[in-house]
Amino acid sequence: MSFRTNRFGGAELVPFPNRRDLGASAGRPETRLPVLVILHQESSTPGRVGNALRALGHRLDIRRPRFGDRLPETLEQHAGAVVFGGPMSANDSDDYIRREIDWIEIPLREQRPFLGICLGAQMLAMQLGARVAPHVDALTQIGYYPIRPTAAGHALCPDWPARVYHWHREGFELPAGAELLAESDDFPVQAFRTGNAFGVQFHPDVTYAMMHCWTTRGYDGLSAPGARARHHHFTDRAVYDVAERAWLDHFIDGWLARRSVLAQAAE
Repeated sequence: MSFRTNRFGGAELVPFPNRRDLGASAGRPETRLPVLVILHQESSTPGRVGNALRALGHRLDIRRPRFGDRLPETLEQHAGAVVFGGPMSANDSDDYIRREIDWIEIPLREQRPFLGICLGAQMLAMQLGARVAPHVDALTQIGYYPIRPTAAGHALCPDWPARVYHWHREGFELPAGAELLAESDDFPVQAFRTGNAFGVQFHPDVTYAMMHCWTTRGYDGLSAPGARARHHHFTDRAVYDVAERAWLDHFIDGWLARRSVLAQAAE
């Protein structure tokens, strides 16, 4: 059964609160719930996103539905959930792909912090009724490409990087009622938000070691239309990675703080 919905579109955009201030105002230490991490390959890791979450004191509850791991029926015992990327498509007919897309209804309904990265963002868009498809000219984004934060993106999270790391052949439409946070030319929707759910087309999770692995195992993809040559991945990383890392740390901190705001409102 599908639970695809758009009920959370159009919520008022407010800047990320400061998580440390929230903890101090409560007068007691914060309980650090684990973050649910959904990966799609046996050797995949949460990379830099996982490092940022651990640095904030969260354990990672890593699950791989593709290999039989079950997903929770509620996120009451989790601080949030992150669905990562993979070489598969949100349009694939595999049962685990369909189940993951339908499962995203749970963090939407419970208004828990949710982050979809690349494939995860495409799954979120599809859950919200948007179309996921290849570029009309078969272009890809593999390497570093420029993005432009919107006014809403700047209001939510300042200091966006000028270029970010991509590895994808498909893009997606902006779901109805969602807030566009960043855009680009060939793939217009780069980041969006609906309620406490966020999707980013790019890969802030990629570490230096992951980049070596991807550009080696996925070398054939570097000849696709629009892809950057392998050496550009590393020369561009030297220029743009510091800004992308700083943005990610700020984003993750504020993204998880949204759960604290909801909890206070419910008391």
